[in-house]
Amino acid sequence: MFGFARKATQLLPAESTLPGRKEKMPVPAAHFVNGRPISPPFPEGLEQVQFGMGCFWGAERIFWQTRGVWTTAVGYSGGVTPNPTYEEVCSGRTNHTEAVLVVFDPRIISLEELFKVFWESHDPTQGMRQGNDTGSQYRSALYTYGEAQMKAAIATRDAFQQALDARKFGKITTEIRPAPEFFYAEDYHQQYFGRNPNGYCGLGGTGVTCPIGVLARA
Repeated sequence: MFGFARKATQLLPAESTLPGRKEKMPVPAAHFVNGRPISPPFPEGLEQVQFGMGCFWGAERIFWQTRGVWTTAVGYSGGVTPNPTYEEVCSGRTNHTEAVLVVFDPRIISLEELFKVFWESHDPTQGMRQGNDTGSQYRSALYTYGEAQMKAAIATRDAFQQALDARKFGKITTEIRPAPEFFYAEDYHQQYFGRNPNGYCGLGGTGVTCPIGVLARA
């Protein structure tokens, strides 16, 4: 049994993480809210990105409600342990963060518009926590697919940092890197607020607006 060491505030050396398993988590056939698939293959022309914003329940709801997002799923990313369970991730011994896989149509929503939702919907300056939720699994992360996404991630981060500086917030601690493997979370976590609309959500932003248009100016 693994205890819920929710206050792990630093990542472990890889050799100290849990071994995980080869068996993948069963994935529901359809999104509980919109009925679309939540695992590949996705329709041609769509793109995907991974966001870590604290507890993935509320984060996923934000994105399935965003115009231009085709489907969403929650899972674990950015760590070492293959195919972890929720209990293992919460133990702080996998190095994963709770993540949302967002599949979107770039013909409807631009990268800047999508990343604006990400930056404004949580506080990316808090390190290994988000609000009252403390631990490495709650860290802010933006995991990109391809050069264009990486460029947009850096540009919007820098623009948002300037806006945060003007409001006396701290430095952004968001982990930005090419997307690692996304491990799907257990079925009961998928679209949690679609099934449990009155569930707990501690997600909250800074109240600061993220400027967009920075890519065009660059």
